[in-house]
Amino acid sequence: MTLYKFKRNDIFINRIKAFPQCDFHIYDGHIYYNHDVAISGSNTSNVKGVPTGHISLYEKNIDRPTGQYIYPFITKEGSLTSFSTVSTETFNQNFNYGDQLTGSYPMSASISRQLFTQGNAIINNVHQKAKITSLENTLNYYIPLSRHYEYSGTLGNKSHQELNLVSIPSIFYGSSIKKGTVKLDMYITGTLVGRAQDINRNGELIQTLPTGSTGSGSVAGVVLYNEGFLVLTGSWNLTQTTHNYLADASDKRTTKWLYFAAGANDSNTSLGGGDIPSASFGMSFKGTNYIPTLTMMAHAPMGQLNYSNNPTYVANDHTASLVSPATASNYYIEDRLMSAKNIVSSSYSNHGADYEKTTYISKVGIYDKDKNLIAVAKLANPVRKTQDKQYTFKLKLDI
Repeated sequence: MTLYKFKRNDIFINRIKAFPQCDFHIYDGHIYYNHDVAISGSNTSNVKGVPTGHISLYEKNIDRPTGQYIYPFITKEGSLTSFSTVSTETFNQNFNYGDQLTGSYPMSASISRQLFTQGNAIINNVHQKAKITSLENTLNYYIPLSRHYEYSGTLGNKSHQELNLVSIPSIFYGSSIKKGTVKLDMYITGTLVGRAQDINRNGELIQTLPTGSTGSGSVAGVVLYNEGFLVLTGSWNLTQTTHNYLADASDKRTTKWLYFAAGANDSNTSLGGGDIPSASFGMSFKGTNYIPTLTMMAHAPMGQLNYSNNPTYVANDHTASLVSPATASNYYIEDRLMSAKNIVSSSYSNHGADYEKTTYISKVGIYDKDKNLIAVAKLANPVRKTQDKQYTFKLKLDI
């Protein structure tokens, strides 16, 4: 086996910037992510074990029956190692040395929305309002982009006004949501009644469709690109028909941006009156992912790598006992008459071409400084290597 050390100009470290597309559709209290549906397996009707519209964070317990899931665990010992979700007080008081602390899989993530409205007691709940008040400094930070970010001003006070907060976990968008890609659609019985987009790339969600409709050209809310939030404040009527957006059959509301994504992990699992299925919601955007990439140039020099330890490299005109070397504690002897196989074909019938050292490169191994194999690159088709040829293999590894 021949080893070569990478030279200074053989290794490059760069970063790939990718924009993954995300599409969500919310209908009748269910979320569908990138048109994905549950796939049945041999042991369960849902191989990932998470609801539709969710991402399995670690993809553990794939196609495992309920009750036979693997789980993380830590034994309490002198190192005092624990899960980050277990407080120091709980760890010290509730567990003895030798006890096991356990977690659970699968873990999942999905979008969610929270409605803050004057007709709902939530807006007066201090703990629920903390979700809005905690965004005050962040919203004010983006005021230079648009005055609609202002937490409290001439456009209203977000701690008291009706608003709709849509939360997007970072696993869906990576580093940030790409500006200019956010699109929100509202449908009633399959008809588009409102579309809002950040067409100006400044975070304003402007209603663009239907053309000439009520609220067309108005700002329905803002996007927090880096934090993954949509703050919707549009309170004009998109239609005159009423629906049970609050899961209360006695409190029907006209369609507004305030009720966008109703049923998206907002506790509205049983939307009142049964007529909310006529309303559906679409949300799409692109994320921004940075992928560090290591590029390596592996060279096969001219006149080298033309011998192989593969048994097929030896001509088959010897018996197996002669092909195998004789070894003992003090000697290693190979048959001196053993020759390499000539695989060069001749253009003439019944004529053997002159011997030429030839090998086929099928794999490239990468080793660390201690000569431990850490990666293997496999070629789709082996490359024929003769003494007068040289090759450079370009290898890429995400790090």
